Amino acid sequence: MKPNNISKSAPPGAPERRIFGAKPDRTDRAILGALQRDAGLSNKELARKIRLAPSSCLQRVRRLKSSGVIRGLHADVSPPALGIGLEAIVAVRLTQHLEKEVEAFRHRLRSHPEVINVYHVSGGVDFFVHVAVRDVAHLRTLGIEAFTSHRLVSLVETSIIFDHERSKALPDLLP
Repeated sequence: MKPNNISKSAPPGAPERRIFGAKPDRTDRAILGALQRDAGLSNKELARKIRLAPSSCLQRVRRLKSSGVIRGLHADVSPPALGIGLEAIVAVRLTQHLEKEVEAFRHRLRSHPEVINVYHVSGGVDFFVHVAVRDVAHLRTLGIEAFTSHRLVSLVETSIIFDHERSKALPDLLP
């Protein structure tokens, strides 16, 4: 199995990285909104939508990428098209919380291509792990390999996802 490409992101409330120094202005925010709704827009189409010259639009998009505001552009792929028949959220509690041990556990999770998202959380459990598998038998095998066989895991609770809706855009909460 090849590892997935989960990237770590700062939790909500953590200091944001601003390389270009200023908060995104109204035009930057229009660009972000348009790209979140349709990441496949060409620069020309994007510039037309936000009423900006294509050269200025391209310069702004490049700056938003280089500053870390735009972390990537993604395609929304149908899970069955890739053989995914079941998704689940796995809640995991660890017995120890030493930083080195927690990071080793996270690294192990990222080595499984079925792991879509890893959330390190507060509360009664330590992690919520979103997984995508072929079927229940595949989920069982993954559960044993990735979770219950790990020496630090004290609790595993799996919830099968029947349906979900995802917003296509983050809310713009800037004043």
